Amino acid sequence: MYPKQVEEGAAPLRAQSPPATGFPMNGGGGYYQAGGATAALAVQAKAPVAAWSTGLCNCFDDCGNCCVTCLCPCITFGQIAEIIDRGSTSCGTSGALYALIMLLTGCQCVFSCFYRAKMRAQYGLRESPCADCCVHCFCECCALCQEYRELKKRGFDMKLGWHANMERQGRTAATMPPQMHPGMTR
Repeated sequence: MYPKQVEEGAAPLRAQSPPATGFPMNGGGGYYQAGGATAALAVQAKAPVAAWSTGLCNCFDDCGNCCVTCLCPCITFGQIAEIIDRGSTSCGTSGALYALIMLLTGCQCVFSCFYRAKMRAQYGLRESPCADCCVHCFCECCALCQEYRELKKRGFDMKLGWHANMERQGRTAATMPPQMHPGMTR
């Protein structure tokens, strides 16, 4: 029950490290590989977690967007997805895909909850008031409105899209490829 006492002159007892299995082990609270915790857990533990700038049901902050989202959520989703994807997908493409999933399966909340998780990871936001999938399954319109308001409060003009926002902020070099100079001439 108690650890053995180390006698004078005897070599100290070594603490046994957990086996290198890659599976979670009790006691350490993390995954063990090659005798140490993985870097992912170390980074995850240090990540700052901020609160959302508005609550889930603060629709009175932006009544216009709330009405648009209730009538046609694919528009709001498309605007959010374009900003979160940093312009790699357009508002129209994301909105059309959202509408197609909604019409064919009715499970658009599963698609949109992935974007909420991606947005939380980008901005270090808490998973609140509950899990992302629960928020989108039970309060889809409120979740989309909250995400829209969060991006708006972070300085994005949601009607402009990603590229126009970057131009407005003077960061075109970060999103555009470098200009190619003509070949060598003599």
